[in-house]
Amino acid sequence: MTDLIKLSAAETAAKIASGELTATAVTEAHLARIDAIDEKVHAFLHVNREGALAQAHEVDEQRERGEQLGPLAGVPIALKDLFTTEGVPTTAGSKILEGWIPQYDSTVTRRLKAAGVVILGKTNMDEFAMGSSTENSAWGPTGNPWDLTRIPGGSGGGSSAALSSYQSMLAMGSDTGGSIRQPAAVTGTVGVKPTYGGVSRYGMVAFSSSLDQGGPCARTVLDAALLHEIVAGHDPLDSTSIDAPVPPVVEAARHGSVAGMRVGVVKQFRGEGYQDGVLQRFDEAVALLKELGAEVVELDCPSFDLALAAYYLISPAECSSNLARFDAMRYGLRVGDDGTHSAEEVTALTRAAGFGAEVKRRIMLGTYALSSGYYDAYYGSAQKVRTLISRDWERSFQQVDVIVSPTTPTTAFPIGERVDDPVAMYLADLCTIPVSLAGVAAMSLPCGLAPEDRLPVGLQIVAPSMQDHRLYKVGAALEAAFVERWGHPLLEEAPSL
Repeated sequence: MTDLIKLSAAETAAKIASGELTATAVTEAHLARIDAIDEKVHAFLHVNREGALAQAHEVDEQRERGEQLGPLAGVPIALKDLFTTEGVPTTAGSKILEGWIPQYDSTVTRRLKAAGVVILGKTNMDEFAMGSSTENSAWGPTGNPWDLTRIPGGSGGGSSAALSSYQSMLAMGSDTGGSIRQPAAVTGTVGVKPTYGGVSRYGMVAFSSSLDQGGPCARTVLDAALLHEIVAGHDPLDSTSIDAPVPPVVEAARHGSVAGMRVGVVKQFRGEGYQDGVLQRFDEAVALLKELGAEVVELDCPSFDLALAAYYLISPAECSSNLARFDAMRYGLRVGDDGTHSAEEVTALTRAAGFGAEVKRRIMLGTYALSSGYYDAYYGSAQKVRTLISRDWERSFQQVDVIVSPTTPTTAFPIGERVDDPVAMYLADLCTIPVSLAGVAAMSLPCGLAPEDRLPVGLQIVAPSMQDHRLYKVGAALEAAFVERWGHPLLEEAPSL
């Protein structure tokens, strides 16, 4: 492994801007890394070699012409395979979109290209972002670079694995119930779910429209902030996009501090089902916050105990509506179109062949919850619980600046362990779902290795809506303290591939 691919994105961009490195050399090094190890990791579904090198050459030519480069120009990124990219396959991890080549860029993709960020390709994911392990992909599971027999989190396990195996310096993910934060936690990387509406959803294949949120994945807090600033901001093409300035995330990441801050700890985020080592590392992180000058306040949010049940009514209901567009008539897979079947039969045959078991399960759950006679009892009740959860967050943020918790109840579990137990799989998102239901901002930050298995543990930091910069201020302070304590970044302890 070359030292070049272990640099941070910020360091790499500075070296490219100064002429010490070329974007082409950086891109070629990462493509070589992908060639060398991705057969084992399976982080990527598609590598756009020619497109990436063309983007890198353009950045190098801009620098030679003396043009001002953006803060991440020439840095390689991997996109979760639900951000449409013109001329590049986009499958959302599903067989039903096999062979689809979008004719347009998502807003996130367009902003990355405009900033000179080099797109290496598309990463593996649970089908339509439905899962917590990346085992629901139609193209097979991804391995966790810390232990290839374990999951890299989900639904964005390909993005987190690409980062932690040094196949990419940056990645983009999407978070519906924890799909950025949970993979970050179990791979020892940084993942941020911005405030809902902070990053445009235009061109992002939908799962649950009131919950889906794109966000940055990186190996350092500063790198995540630099990426956040590029992709965030109002977009008239997305009706849920917030028309307000992007919070000053980069400035916060460069000046991390918790001195004088009030940090909340919610009592509902521990107890049965939590791994001892995860709680040990979390308690140590809370103690470190006190050492750094923060005041810790205990909070009680009783509605959080209902979050998992509410989420698994709301998100399937919305997915059953969103996935109705995959009817075999316009794009993607088509089965049974031999002249002997009606349009309705072709649609039914295509959906039977194209959707995986988890997607079918959630469509059926959602359709039932929305059906006549059950809407109020299930979907309506879940939305009332969602309101209670939002009020608990609002009340808590009147007392504290940020709230911390474990990101996940356990470290990465073995591939195959929970495939036949959906409820156990859903519990992986126990800490992240209350955040998503309220639309507030959150970050997962590595806080050490669990003593039982020497696998990464994530610390979740939560901030009020449109106060995303608080995540970076606290995250940067903790990251610096952890690195000083450990003597190196956590990923240096990962087994080499």
